[in-house]
Amino acid sequence: MSLFTEFPEMSRTDLRDFKKGIDGAFKDFNQAYGEGIENFFKPLLYFLKWFEDLLVATPWPIMLAIIALLVWLGSRSWPLVVGTVISMLLIGYLGMWEDTMFTLALTIVATLVCIIIGIPVGILMAKSNRVQAIVTPILDIMQTIPAFVYLIPIVIMLGIGLVPGLIAVIIYAAPPVVRLTNLGIRLVDVDILEASDAFGASSGQKLMTVQIPLALPNIFAGVNQTIMMALAMVVVASLLGVHGLGQEVLKAVNNQYITLGFMNGLAIVAIAIVFDRTSQKFGKRLQKHSEVLHG
Repeated sequence: MSLFTEFPEMSRTDLRDFKKGIDGAFKDFNQAYGEGIENFFKPLLYFLKWFEDLLVATPWPIMLAIIALLVWLGSRSWPLVVGTVISMLLIGYLGMWEDTMFTLALTIVATLVCIIIGIPVGILMAKSNRVQAIVTPILDIMQTIPAFVYLIPIVIMLGIGLVPGLIAVIIYAAPPVVRLTNLGIRLVDVDILEASDAFGASSGQKLMTVQIPLALPNIFAGVNQTIMMALAMVVVASLLGVHGLGQEVLKAVNNQYITLGFMNGLAIVAIAIVFDRTSQKFGKRLQKHSEVLHG
């Protein structure tokens, strides 16, 4: 039996009016503040475009050497460095180098924004149960709501372009770094905190010299998951006009090009594996370092 069996027409009318009221209110909000919101995101747009142009304009041998150096500094693993170089050479040989640079730029910028916003929010959650109670449902929504649902208001406000795609990636990718920062700080041993209190450390000193260093393995696990989720969103971001491997995958779907889809999909997988292995090994090194320091 329907919930509105007794007053079906009135209920349907009220619901229709309610929906129209929300849509109208959002349109009014967009007309009043849309330009201001666009201006607010312009610095992010300029930075992303500058970073894309930098990666694309850098000669590929130099870019390859930089990537190999960063992988070595993060992982200290020669097999991973060799595998990364081979993967990038294959990507270049197959004509996907420029698209890969676009995807790298989007992923790196989205991850940086997630870290800049997510770690402070995670720290606030760890310091306050009330903040955690407020933020946790928001993170649940960000992780579970279909991407196309929150794309609607983003597209209405900002149109099609780089910034809407970047925002969509950030919304989907930010929760892991927030959650694991909160978890890492809360898992710091109480005895260690009591020892820092005995030495007269202030709350800020405890945070910077004890809690964050000990929580770094968890924080980097969150960064790792954020990177993976950002890469998982590159195809969705391509719907908003973001250049890169995701756009080529979308083109392959629309035109039924199996080879094009698999090639660009495997390029995304290769990037994901490099990011994943490098960040994991870096996180393990941090954990060993923390164990040595705090015994």
